[in-house]
Amino acid sequence: MEKLNLPGPKAKEIIEEDEKFVSSSYGRPHPTAIEYGKGSWVWDVDGNKFLDFSTGISVCNTGHCHPEIVRTIQEQSELLIHMSNSDFRYPSLVRLAKKLVEITPGDSNKRVFFCNSGAESVEAAIKLARWATKRQLILAFYGAFHGRTYGAMSLTASKEVQRERFGPLLPGVIHIPFPDTYRNPDFDCVKYLEEVVFKTIAPPNDVAALFAEPIQGEGGYIIPPPDFFQELKKLLDKYGILFVDDEVQAGMGRTGKMFAIEHWGIIPDIICVAKGIASGMPIGATVAHRNIMNWPQGAHASTFGGNPISCEAALTTIKLLETELIENANNMGDYFLQELRKLSTEYTFIGDVRGKGLMLACEIVKDRDTKEPDPELRDKIIHECCLRGLLILGCGTSVIRFMSPLTVNKEEVDFALGVFEDSLKAIKR
Repeated sequence: MEKLNLPGPKAKEIIEEDEKFVSSSYGRPHPTAIEYGKGSWVWDVDGNKFLDFSTGISVCNTGHCHPEIVRTIQEQSELLIHMSNSDFRYPSLVRLAKKLVEITPGDSNKRVFFCNSGAESVEAAIKLARWATKRQLILAFYGAFHGRTYGAMSLTASKEVQRERFGPLLPGVIHIPFPDTYRNPDFDCVKYLEEVVFKTIAPPNDVAALFAEPIQGEGGYIIPPPDFFQELKKLLDKYGILFVDDEVQAGMGRTGKMFAIEHWGIIPDIICVAKGIASGMPIGATVAHRNIMNWPQGAHASTFGGNPISCEAALTTIKLLETELIENANNMGDYFLQELRKLSTEYTFIGDVRGKGLMLACEIVKDRDTKEPDPELRDKIIHECCLRGLLILGCGTSVIRFMSPLTVNKEEVDFALGVFEDSLKAIKR
């Protein structure tokens, strides 16, 4: 497969300007500048075409510029762009709240708080959990990513650079190991929590909530053991500790169910949603049982949260997910996972292949026996894929993740597999 000459001349100019005027805190692994997109594909400013299996970090679940989403945005922008949910009611926000109550796990006796992003939905959940329980301690997992604002960052334990020189962070946050069936299959997390953590540093009656991603995202697309969440929820319920389910990356159909926690049959006390909820429009939501979300007026608010255009885009997104895209995520995900596993038998530096639906990953290692991570090789593979027209991202220490749009078809999956294999061959040579 012929490689692209990246960056092209126009992209090079933009990259140079970007380095002058844009914060250096952003990570930009791909040497290009994207101009427009359609479906699973994007084009850069020099006309180079890429299959996008990053989807804006699992945001564009309906693909780029889905015609129904575009039409919804256009129609709503002619009616009402902003009217601040903090002080006024409007129809689209109430309709979306009602829909989220309907589709999130549990009964309909729930309420919704609207914000702008995943980090903000986590911030709301932290405040709500402390308010509802009158307790201070928060439990989170090593490897977790919950956002970069101060409360969310205090729960995040993914990479050193995300916390370095930002302390002191939110007090009362305690981290515990997440069960990893690939790297530490014998670790009993629930037993460790009850017999070690609760008996030493976190008296359970002082713990407000435990925050967890059903599948760790930035931490490496780590899937816990089959019975983990059931046993964990039993323990938390025993002590009146709230279970907060961070669905920001794994939710909205990504794993083949509307919410990833549904794979384990668990009803969370609080659910955080963002990213894929509105096909690229900025919105986040925190959903909780009415007995928990009964805080007083003024306790928490957001000027832009629940923007009318974002609300309508979310309603259309959910309709598309329910009618066709979740089913497609299951079908294409099963096929994609099967083909990735076939590839792993030929390349010994692929230590593990895992995923659910279209939340898929390959872990790159130096040696299959020792499972020693190989982040440099992982980054080379991602770069080689980009040069051949496939956009993917890393996560964890040395994991490659595939986040295709849920609209993806078999031809596009086959193209991605072909590029991935060509890149693996180039690396192997």
